[in-house]
Amino acid sequence: MSDVLSRLLNERDWLMADGATGTTLFNMGLQAGDSPELWNADQPDKIRALYQGAVDAGSDIFLCNTFGGTAARLKLHDAAHRVRELNRLGAALGREVADAADRTVVVAASMGPTGEIMAPMGNLTHEIAVEMFHEQAEGLKEGGADVIWVETISAPEEYRAAAEACKLAGMPWVGTMSFDTAGRTMMGVTSADMVTMVGKLDHPPLAFGANCGVGSSDLLRTVLGFTALAPEIPVVAKGNAGIPKYVEGHIHYDGTPELMAEYACMARDSGARIIGGCCGTTTEHLKAMRAALETHPAGPRPTLEAIAETLGGFSSASDGTDGNGPEARTRRRRRS
Repeated sequence: MSDVLSRLLNERDWLMADGATGTTLFNMGLQAGDSPELWNADQPDKIRALYQGAVDAGSDIFLCNTFGGTAARLKLHDAAHRVRELNRLGAALGREVADAADRTVVVAASMGPTGEIMAPMGNLTHEIAVEMFHEQAEGLKEGGADVIWVETISAPEEYRAAAEACKLAGMPWVGTMSFDTAGRTMMGVTSADMVTMVGKLDHPPLAFGANCGVGSSDLLRTVLGFTALAPEIPVVAKGNAGIPKYVEGHIHYDGTPELMAEYACMARDSGARIIGGCCGTTTEHLKAMRAALETHPAGPRPTLEAIAETLGGFSSASDGTDGNGPEARTRRRRRS
């Protein structure tokens, strides 16, 4: 299998990823509590439209609709026996869209957290986690994914299990964690901790970084933490489109396309090589981000003051690396 992502990273200074899968699917009619992955079989035209929207907006990489594709997630919808099928279909629809594009586009198969708590705090052992991720990875490989995109992980043990599963499947991968608790993941990982962990993996990712979290300001502070340590592996920035607010019965993200364009350039100047959006990021945001990245020359590494002035203040005074972050806590996350 050709490693198209590595090739593009060698050829380009930056690549643009996609936006929010969940936000887009909810706008297409997905109901809260439903499994998005079932749409790979039941609503394939909508999934094609999801992928095509990212391609048309200028994304070099789009994520497949497989975030909740482990048996642990699908069992909540009586579909644990369909892991291989639903992941294969999600990736195959992506392969179809990418192959029809007039340029090289990377099919990145999303692999989210299991939703279970890793031992010893919980009941999910390393072996079981690897088995579940491996089952998903094989389905994604069968569907023709270029790379597996592990995302929104909080526990280092789960990140390592996903890495091992990708190795077993013989698949290249990218892995991001979500830093949403004063610069730490929910399980207490800091940006410095992640750089150290990634550097010790037997099967390292092609790129690593942060997605989701609190807002684009906090995410860029984390990215600055990554790049300050000069990792050899490229860094990913995939921030939310502003801060979520509850408006007329729906979650609304207040980040405008103009704000996300500023974020994209600041992410590039912070050292990120792969730049995209997460929750709330629509095709309109992506178009503005692409245009800004193409027309605004690279600038100096932004200061924290410049980030706060442009994108809004930070949610906490600490980024977690100074030892002032909160203790690790547990909570299950759903993708938005």
